Amino acid sequence: MIEGVIVKRLKVIPDERGRLMEILRADDEMYKGFGQVYMTTAYSGVVKGWHYHKRQSDNMAVVKGMMKIVLYDGRRDAATYGEVAEFFAGEHNPILVHIPPYVYHGFKCISTEEAVVINVPTEVYNYQEPDEFRVHPHDNDIPYDWDRKDG
Repeated sequence: MIEGVIVKRLKVIPDERGRLMEILRADDEMYKGFGQVYMTTAYSGVVKGWHYHKRQSDNMAVVKGMMKIVLYDGRRDAATYGEVAEFFAGEHNPILVHIPPYVYHGFKCISTEEAVVINVPTEVYNYQEPDEFRVHPHDNDIPYDWDRKDG
């Protein structure tokens, strides 16, 4: 596991009216503060990534469809430098992935329908000086191929 990354299994509580799923609580070990809550989506087969933050941590949960969330540890001083981690998150695997600063991340929608991600970053998005540093999803030095891996 990449240093500083935490995965929380999300508990789904269903009843005859529907379901409830807590995503992030102030008493969770990965909770570092509240910046904002936002939703982002991807259509089937679409890759959104790579990027990293210098200050904020992300707390991502997929609430509709399925996503392949991929992390790459580019922190030269980390014990897990160079490691890649894949998480299959969504309706069939309800998890929250905590992503610390300087860890590259991206995701690919692997369901046939649009997938929906809820993110609770620790910082408010700053439109004048965004804490977001992007790398091309395919043309980069990250040792990862977004293609599906059969067998």
